Amino acid sequence: MADQRIEKLADLMVNYSLGIKPNDKVLIRAHTVAEPLIKEINKKVLKAGGHPFLLLEFPGIEGDLVRYGNDDQIEYIHEPMKVLYGTYDCLIRILADDNTRALANVDSDKMTQFAKSRGPLMKTYMDRAASGDLRWVLTAFPTKAFAQDADMSLEEYEDFVYGACMPDQNDPVGYWKRFSEKQSRLVNWLKGKKNVHLISKDTDLRLSIEGRTFINCDARVNVPDGEIFTGPVEDSMEGHVSFSYPTIYSTREVNGVQLDFKKGKVVKASASKNEDFLLKTLDTDEGSRYVGEFAIGTNEGIQKFTGQILFDEKIGGSFHMALGKGYPESGSKANSAIHWDMICDMRDGQIWVDDMLFYENGKFMVEG
Repeated sequence: MADQRIEKLADLMVNYSLGIKPNDKVLIRAHTVAEPLIKEINKKVLKAGGHPFLLLEFPGIEGDLVRYGNDDQIEYIHEPMKVLYGTYDCLIRILADDNTRALANVDSDKMTQFAKSRGPLMKTYMDRAASGDLRWVLTAFPTKAFAQDADMSLEEYEDFVYGACMPDQNDPVGYWKRFSEKQSRLVNWLKGKKNVHLISKDTDLRLSIEGRTFINCDARVNVPDGEIFTGPVEDSMEGHVSFSYPTIYSTREVNGVQLDFKKGKVVKASASKNEDFLLKTLDTDEGSRYVGEFAIGTNEGIQKFTGQILFDEKIGGSFHMALGKGYPESGSKANSAIHWDMICDMRDGQIWVDDMLFYENGKFMVEG
C-alpha cells in the first residue's frame, strides 16, 4: 500500500510552496532512490498544468566524475544545465542518497575544484530566485542511508521526516500558513535593527545586520522549514565560534569546527576531524572565508541532529551560519562558489540585538 504521506508532501510542494501554474516549466532534480516522491510530484505538476522535466541522478555518478575525470571534465558544465537553471520557471530539488559517505575519500582538491566550477550555476539560480524569476523548493526523501546517519530505523526516520514536513498532516498548508504569521512578527521586530551579539559556550560573535532583510522561512522554499535568516554585513563578523554539531559538505563530515573572525573574514580555523578538507574548502575562492547567511532555527519539532542539513539547520534552539554565497533577497553581497551551513546549539546561550535581549536558552524573548 502506498504511503499517503508521500502524496500529501508532493501536493504541499507543488501547490503551496511553488504554486505551479499552467505552462510553468518545472525542473525536477533528484536521485533515483526517491522514485516514489518523484512520481507523485511529476503527477501533481501535470495536474497543475505545468511541464515537468526530470533530471535524475544515479548512484555513484558524481563520485565517478571527481575520481576519474581530468580537470576539463570536472569543470565542464553542459549547455542544457545552463538552459535549465537559466530559463525554467521552477526548480524542485529532492535530496536522497543510498550512500552518504560515497565521496568521503575523494581528494579534497578535486572536491574543491568541482564546487568552484559550479559557482556560476549557483549564482544563476540564487539571482533568479531573488528577482522572483525562479521559484524553487527543496525537500528530502527518507532513505536507509539517511536513517542510518540519524541512528534510526527506516520506519522511525520516515515518521521523523513526514512529521517535520507536515506537523499537521490533516491540514499541512494551514499549519504552515499559521507558522508564517507567527514568525512574521519576529521578522517585523528585527526591521531597522543594526547589531547582533551572540554568546554561548566557546562562542562570542558580533555582526552587523544594518540595512539587511530577515527572511521568513515558512515552507515556501524548504520543506520542512523553520528559520529566519539574513545576510550579515560582509566585513562585520568579529569574534569566535565553536560549532556544536558535525558539519557536512559534499558528503564529507567535519567535526569540532572552530572559527575566528576579524573584519568579517575567517582568519583562523580548526577541526578535530577532516581539518584538511575544511581548510581547502575555505580557500575555494575570495568569498569562501566570509559569511553569506546568519539564521536562527525555529522548528520545535526538530530537536535531534540527523546529519541532514535540511533538517538540522532548523533545529529549534540553534543558530547557523553559512560560509560563502549569500542570498541576494536578504541584502547579502557575499559571493562564492560555496554555501556551507554550520550549526551551533543555543539552548544555553543568548542573542542580543541592539543591546536588547532577543533570545535566551533557545527561546525568543520578544513577542513573535
